[in-house]
Amino acid sequence: MSRTRAPVVARWFAGEGEEFRLLGTRCRACASVFFPREDVQCRNPGCQGDDLEEVPLSRRGRVWSYTDSRYRPPSPYVTDPELPWEPYTLIAVELEAERMVVLGQAVPGVAVAELAVGMEVEVVPGVLHEDAETVWTTWQWRPTGVTG
Repeated sequence: MSRTRAPVVARWFAGEGEEFRLLGTRCRACASVFFPREDVQCRNPGCQGDDLEEVPLSRRGRVWSYTDSRYRPPSPYVTDPELPWEPYTLIAVELEAERMVVLGQAVPGVAVAELAVGMEVEVVPGVLHEDAETVWTTWQWRPTGVTG
């Protein structure tokens, strides 16, 4: 049986492999870039622009901060309460070109002990949750030079 692959949030990322990118929006009036995307009006308080275009964001950035999550988060995060909780690593990454910080999980197997502020990471597709019908996809951060 084939399962459907579905993004956790539609239109926040697209592509596969080297083409995988987070998707943001840029205001055509002031050139401000936003993630998560904005589809109504510029978020820059000094701009009244509403002409926004979708833009792919940088694939790489540098670790700005990091931590681990050792507790089961509340809904809408999906976990099986029957299974033991598996901690995961969160990384805040400053994107190179956009100079903005984006939070996301590290790829499985990357622990806080392996990270350092300033380390280069890249965005890759990941799996947040799976059930019998659906594989819920998201983005994850992977230190450069690591495969898998």
